[in-house]
Amino acid sequence: MKRRDYEGPGDLRTMQDLTRRLWSPESRWHIGDLAWSRFQHVGGEPEWPTSLWEHDGQVVAWAWAQRPGTLDLRLDPAYPELAEEILRWFDGAVEGLERDVTLLESETDLAEVLRRHGYRVQESGVFFTHMRRGLDALPEPKVPAGHTLRAVRGEQDAEARAAVHRAAFSLPGLPPSRVTGESYRQVMRAWPYRAELDWLVEAPDGTPVAFCLVWLDEEHRAALLEPVGTDPAHRRLGLASAATLAALHAARRLGARWAFVAPRGDDGHPMARKTYESLGFRGFARTMTFVR
Repeated sequence: MKRRDYEGPGDLRTMQDLTRRLWSPESRWHIGDLAWSRFQHVGGEPEWPTSLWEHDGQVVAWAWAQRPGTLDLRLDPAYPELAEEILRWFDGAVEGLERDVTLLESETDLAEVLRRHGYRVQESGVFFTHMRRGLDALPEPKVPAGHTLRAVRGEQDAEARAAVHRAAFSLPGLPPSRVTGESYRQVMRAWPYRAELDWLVEAPDGTPVAFCLVWLDEEHRAALLEPVGTDPAHRRLGLASAATLAALHAARRLGARWAFVAPRGDDGHPMARKTYESLGFRGFARTMTFVR
């Protein structure tokens, strides 16, 4: 068994390969999660110690720390002994005194390892509900008069696409979104991004005001929604729902059979979850955060 540090986008693809190999409809991680999370911001690498574990030339685990003290990981269950090693690596990779690791509630073996290392379940606070729906009998998207629904055309749309993302996710009381045209171009160049799965709703003046990006795992015919949003000045018009349905229709044309999304499940931000429920998504698992 060999551990090595992350060296760049080629290693992200290797992490995605492991994620896809281990994927099931009950999985937390989708290949699109990794692409979006790694590339949505510019300049994050120094704050993201990341390691890969290889056996006979094949990656069997990855661990991605985010300073000051957050860990995400994916581990081939054929190598359970690596969980202990990953946590020891995490202890040395970050300086923060407080640590947190998030799992799906179904990852009971990893949860037991965390408990042995002094972690406990965070009983309150933020959690995410993992939801899915089949792509048969999809409703048709509808937008108000004067609005336009279209797919992103390519990198020429990156600045406008980033601007509507910032509008949607720069919320009162929270740090502003750091998505920029430069970082969105990174996203567009990442595998498996496809412009025909990145949808916008434009206001009558042509300004993008809502969006949905879908990532397609062709092998598993599984589509992930990440991210979805609406400019706050244009909410309650059904625009994000329309963008989502348009993107899901496009994914189905490309072979997708199931769609997945993971909105907030706690009562702090219930609207996204309710929107997805109205579109036919149903929860199948929730995250649990362990802290130490």
